[in-house]
Amino acid sequence: MTNDVPEAWQSCLEAASAEVAAIARRAREVVRDAVPDAVEEVDVPARLLAFTYAPGTYKGIAVGLVLHSRHVNLQFGEGVELTAHDPDGLLTGTGKKARHVKLHAPEDPEDPRVAELVRAAAARRRAQLTDG
Repeated sequence: MTNDVPEAWQSCLEAASAEVAAIARRAREVVRDAVPDAVEEVDVPARLLAFTYAPGTYKGIAVGLVLHSRHVNLQFGEGVELTAHDPDGLLTGTGKKARHVKLHAPEDPEDPRVAELVRAAAARRRAQLTDG
């Protein structure tokens, strides 16, 4: 993975507020540092930057960044499986599988627990793709 911001993601950031864009930029850096082997893919209509191990499919996504009007969600498609890595309850949501961490400020992604959740999600996704 390169340091270059995907062009489509840059367009999404330009359409967001300055505050949300700043949060998303910092979150992207933290996620990239935690999972440098993941491929970045953008879903523009969903305002999603996905970090995946099976490009071209949603199946391989380990985590994603989703832009909202006032915050960024760090999305975990199988977040319910990460409870052992989340003793402090950072993950929220009520879906059957998905959970997210709401990032409200550029410093929020710097919480070491965020990188731990990202690494755990990526390890699970890699294992699923290797075993399945």
